[in-house]
Amino acid sequence: MARAAFWLAALLSAAAPAAQAFDYSGTKTLLAVTGDGQRTPIGTITFTPAAGDTRQFSIRWRHEVFTDHFLSMREFKCLPGGPEISCQVPYPYAQPGTVAPGQLAWLEHSLLFLHKSPAEFGAKLWNGLYFALREQGDTLVGEPQAVDLNAIGAPPARLEVPPFGPAQRHEVTPGARWLRQLVIE
Repeated sequence: MARAAFWLAALLSAAAPAAQAFDYSGTKTLLAVTGDGQRTPIGTITFTPAAGDTRQFSIRWRHEVFTDHFLSMREFKCLPGGPEISCQVPYPYAQPGTVAPGQLAWLEHSLLFLHKSPAEFGAKLWNGLYFALREQGDTLVGEPQAVDLNAIGAPPARLEVPPFGPAQRHEVTPGARWLRQLVIE
């Protein structure tokens, strides 16, 4: 009986479709998922081959869905709506622009945001959002983590090392931010 159960389990697992992994090639859509459930396309990310499993990436933002805000003597592209304004913060230093499965730090550093209430004046860089990406089937899903963007106000000592490692990021209570997720599909 145990032998029959083994063979039945083996047959069923062989017949089950394999989970589809994220395809790190071609052009993908970058979506902002907000507190009201809207999924707004905010850009595209193009992946091209590099050495081994590594891929180069480039981001093209859809500036028409952002509004311009002049905060702390600087222009920011921000997503309006809800109780919060979420502004994209470009990573200011040279970086390789590469990813590989399980190595998404440079892409995550290219998707930095800050949040503020519409009534607040200026950019509060300590209100940074870092979207930690994980594969979820054939998509990448970024959940917000809190970072202090003042940490990149000066160049890091080693430009080849992403400055926001796990020790510099802090969990965000689910649902606390209006910009709930960034999704790449």
